[in-house]
Amino acid sequence: MSGAGTGGAGTSGTDEFRLARVARRLGKRMRPVSRHGGRTPLRVRFRRTRGRRLRRLFLAVLALIGTLCAAAVVAYELTAIPEPHPETITQSTVFLDSKGAYLGRRGPVDRQDVPLSDVPLHVQEAVIAAENRSFRTDSGISPRAITRAALAAVTGGEQQGGSTITQQYVKNALLSPERSLSRKAREALIAIKLDRTRSKDEILRGYLNTVYFGRGAAGIQSAARNYFGVDADDLTVSQGAALASIVNIPSYYEKAGSDPKVTAKLEDRWEWVLDAMAASGSITAKQRAAARFPAFRFYPPGETEGQRQYLIDIAAKEAADRLGITDDQLASGGYTVSTTFDLTLQDTTTQQVDAPSGGKGVRVHTAVVGMVPGDGAVRLLYGGSDYARQPFNDAVSGAVEAGTALEPFSEMRPGEPLRRLLRTAAPTPLGLASAYATVAANGMHAAPYTVARITQEGRTVYQAKPDVRRALNQKEAFLAADRAGTGPAPVAIGSAAPQRFFTGGAGGGTTRRTVWTTGYDSRLAVTVALFADRPGDKKGTTVPAQLPNEPSPKEFAETTAIGIWEAATGDDTGAAVRPASPAEVG
Repeated sequence: MSGAGTGGAGTSGTDEFRLARVARRLGKRMRPVSRHGGRTPLRVRFRRTRGRRLRRLFLAVLALIGTLCAAAVVAYELTAIPEPHPETITQSTVFLDSKGAYLGRRGPVDRQDVPLSDVPLHVQEAVIAAENRSFRTDSGISPRAITRAALAAVTGGEQQGGSTITQQYVKNALLSPERSLSRKAREALIAIKLDRTRSKDEILRGYLNTVYFGRGAAGIQSAARNYFGVDADDLTVSQGAALASIVNIPSYYEKAGSDPKVTAKLEDRWEWVLDAMAASGSITAKQRAAARFPAFRFYPPGETEGQRQYLIDIAAKEAADRLGITDDQLASGGYTVSTTFDLTLQDTTTQQVDAPSGGKGVRVHTAVVGMVPGDGAVRLLYGGSDYARQPFNDAVSGAVEAGTALEPFSEMRPGEPLRRLLRTAAPTPLGLASAYATVAANGMHAAPYTVARITQEGRTVYQAKPDVRRALNQKEAFLAADRAGTGPAPVAIGSAAPQRFFTGGAGGGTTRRTVWTTGYDSRLAVTVALFADRPGDKKGTTVPAQLPNEPSPKEFAETTAIGIWEAATGDDTGAAVRPASPAEVG
């Protein structure tokens, strides 16, 4: 019994085990069988987990946006607005003639700062219409332009424009010109920060004073002078719209006025800018209708432009001496030097002077000086025919044989500095003009000067005071005039033109080497000097040479002097002025 019971128990356990195994097998068979080999389809599983996945993606996107925003905030806080590049704040020194006409400049960059109040509102609005019409209301950046630039930087495509005025100012004045995503991102951050920390007027002022307009002009003031010969505050509606149109492609449009194709294309853009101004209310319908495409100064400069360098040379040296600074400090100091020169008379003289050509190896020089008696202001200074070939100024530095030119002063004991001049065997044309200006002023010698006033940022830092002293008594002045054949020295301002011109020189007949002609009254003393030289025996030296016989040097000098006199004074002397030459040369 016992054994049977044990055996039955063992058999029962085995059977139970077997039954359980069979049940498991049966259970597997009873499950639905997938046609994918028993695995749940991906589509089904994705549908079952879609909500979970979307939640995870949403959280990841939120985390990314949060990280980017945090990074942008940190970058914004850490980004400092840099100082402008030295080259964008360096200013040139500008030279003007006695009437305020633009003469030229000195300095590495043709740029001068002006306050926004000196830029007419219609010029400001023209630039905004041409470059960034949302400037007054935007945040300083253009997301669309930034995206285009970023794509161009990544793909190596063409450099993109269309940035805001704020971005352009940051790019041109505050950052390097490299093309990279990091630089573009920094540009955007600085532009936003600039827009939030500076007024729109401050940003516009910086932009207008640094943007390049072509023709070497950086800033609105230099552009106004280079294109139209006026200051920024004198720009008309038409001129302002033209300059605003040029900013788009300055290297192309700078030829406007001299290249018909360029001029026509610029005129189309000019019309577009004016239409935008009229639509925005910046100008009235009447102003739009009255606008005419402006005339430009010729570009590149003509021949008379080269003559101006003689004037700028002498005025720059005098200005630096008056201020006690170096030439380099003057050139980069942003000064405005008002000179004593008459640019119209200078250009007229340049056109009139056509010196005769010398023989083989002989070079003929012509120097002309015009100055105001009793004051010393130099109105005219013709120092040579071509500054590019001869920067040496014959009128100021040319020491020429006096010969008989100073005979009217013989046996006189004048005061200084006239005494020192009369002892010189080879005076400069400027020195000789000052001597006869002394006669015209009844014996009062005035030191020649070319700088009337110097200003910097609107402040006058130098004002000329004529250095006048008596060098001849009235009797001596009368005697010198009588000997020169020019009659009594006139005393009234605005008196009639001189009755005669005095001609003298060195050598005579076929040996003449120098011819001088001088005419004067109380308004102006004009001296024309004609002389020749040839290469010396030593390299780089010259020696006096004979003037050519044809045309007659004497007639050439006298005719030139009379023509300049008429242009300077408005007196039609013509044949009534008979040059007298007590010491005639040939």
